[in-house]
Amino acid sequence: MADKSKLNGSEIALDRYDAEVIGQFYRRRPLQVWARCFAIFSSLAFFFLSLWTDKKLGQADRNAKKRAIQLRKLLTRLGPAFIKIGQALSTRPDIVPPLYMDELSQLQDQLPAFDNKTAFRFIREELGADPTEVYAEITADPIAAASLGQVYKARLKTGEVVAVKVQRPDIKDGIALDMYILRGLAIWGKKNIKAIRSDLRAILDEFASRIFEEMDYVLEGQNAEKFEHLYGDLNGIYVPKIYWPYTAKRVLTMEWIDGLKLTDIEKIKQRGFDGRKIVEVGVQCSLRQLLDHGFFHADPHPGNLLVKNDGKLAYLDFGMMSQVEADRRFGLIEAIVHLVNRDFDALSKDYVRLGFLDEDTNLQPIIPALRNVFNEALGASVADLNFKNITDQLSQIMYDYPFRVPAYYALIIRSLVTLEGIALGVDPNFKVLAVAYPYVANRLLSDPNPELRDALKGVLFREGSFRWNRLENLLRNAGDNQDYDFQETIGQVTDFVLSPEGEFIRDRIADEIAIGIEEAAAKRLPIPGFDDANANQNGQGTEPKEEDMPLIGTATVSRWEHITNIWSILQNNGRIEPTEVLPMAGKILLRPETRQLGQRVVNQLAQRALARFIRELALKDEAEIVDLSNVDRQTLDAIAEQAQQSNPKIATNGNGGVKNLSSPQLINQKTPSAVGSPISRQLNGRTW
Repeated sequence: MADKSKLNGSEIALDRYDAEVIGQFYRRRPLQVWARCFAIFSSLAFFFLSLWTDKKLGQADRNAKKRAIQLRKLLTRLGPAFIKIGQALSTRPDIVPPLYMDELSQLQDQLPAFDNKTAFRFIREELGADPTEVYAEITADPIAAASLGQVYKARLKTGEVVAVKVQRPDIKDGIALDMYILRGLAIWGKKNIKAIRSDLRAILDEFASRIFEEMDYVLEGQNAEKFEHLYGDLNGIYVPKIYWPYTAKRVLTMEWIDGLKLTDIEKIKQRGFDGRKIVEVGVQCSLRQLLDHGFFHADPHPGNLLVKNDGKLAYLDFGMMSQVEADRRFGLIEAIVHLVNRDFDALSKDYVRLGFLDEDTNLQPIIPALRNVFNEALGASVADLNFKNITDQLSQIMYDYPFRVPAYYALIIRSLVTLEGIALGVDPNFKVLAVAYPYVANRLLSDPNPELRDALKGVLFREGSFRWNRLENLLRNAGDNQDYDFQETIGQVTDFVLSPEGEFIRDRIADEIAIGIEEAAAKRLPIPGFDDANANQNGQGTEPKEEDMPLIGTATVSRWEHITNIWSILQNNGRIEPTEVLPMAGKILLRPETRQLGQRVVNQLAQRALARFIRELALKDEAEIVDLSNVDRQTLDAIAEQAQQSNPKIATNGNGGVKNLSSPQLINQKTPSAVGSPISRQLNGRTW
């Protein structure tokens, strides 16, 4: 609840952003508002006049880069609120053209330092004592200054070296006033300018909330401790300690970190560290932030990521954090998998689920646009994936179609683009998505969450057919993830497949196993009619669909070859030992669902053998009599359907079954097809 107790004073007293309270405060101060409006709009007027002139003279495209630079400098002059807004707009392709996004991304969160007298007064007011009494030593001048505060180096009386961050004077009032003015402008623009699709007021409110949180140093300290609790035990990650006796709303005292910026490539090499491996540590940490717990660092610029003397990556500045809710995290995982597998139909639906598109949006024109853009951006393999390229290409689609970028996702884009920018500085060939996908694949295979289970089913099955190549790709990439656990992955997948929710998958697996056995048998003893009947099901004889050719993939091969490939991958990933596999296999085999699966495979083999036999009879026009007295009606109907498809001359009864198939008669043992099939000769010890 916002504190409204000081609305009548000269300063606004709010712990959190509250648009209503701020509105009440500044509606009582019209002169202050109009003075700031004049300063803002007089600066912006010249910029918009330049844009209008360029358009009238037909020079808009030629001068676009110049105007983008002009806007960046203008926002810097207008102060902290506009610097932050410009940084936010650099990740809003639904609002800003791509060229402007690139320029605004270069906005620096730096301003000249304010006077030390004011800073030390704040320390006295917040901590209740003079800086010389609180700290054994403190630098006379700040060592760094940013838009919201500045940092001093100090030493506690207990000997610890610390960083002391002190907030700028009047910063909260200035930002509140600018947000009040811009909010009114956003409301007017939404009502009067049809070209504005996004809810600018909601975007500003979300953004202002983040800035107000960033100005609360107690909250920043709590964020740091939460971050350390969630991610501090990751290999290669370090989070500095907060010293609470010396921390308050406007003063933060935390452990001093000696280290190098990730962009200091040569110095990192000189110390014997591998910059690429350190960046990979940062990427893995970011993945866990975004997709495991959802609590993520939204401002990982080079100044906030230091390589310590022991090679660990230290995170600094926990003022701008954000939270991704569970359903959105799962949606992001699905979207990444659909992107990598080029399933653009599913990807367009992901955008609806994630809030980029309204539910009533017509997706038909968007799907080919996504296909055209991503096919160009993705290249031939996941190793070519570049998040910046994808973002740039997607920006144009979002500008042309009715997309809106949710506020939470804008911060994710900012975080990932910044991180990849740092990574490319260390290694020009580094690709964030290429490093990230093994983690995503592992999550999809091992996470028991029902939403991800449904996503896994959608990835592996299409129109009832099992896509073996995708299972291969998932297992191969999951094995590259540092958290991959063979037993856990197999256990989770097995539990799901044998659960009531996995019945659909068990049915499909039974079909695939039956066909795979026939494939293997056909290689030893040719099965008449097998190749023609199974060509389409195996993906042979037809061109594979684009969505069945993932970026990380294998060529179209037979089911049996896929199965042997998968076994090889599992052996390599898990280094399978008999002592590990046998107990696991024993538990699986004892489950009733496993026995039912085996029965289903046997039934499938019987149905397919009989159906193939009848088809051969029909094709040869041989009036042979078949003994099917022990075959159930469901099997007879399946046989009848396949037989009639092969030869329309076969007469059927009123229920779609072949006439006389249910009559107990003996098969003519001289039928060529009966002799040719190894399955028909050996099934249940009988000769068909």
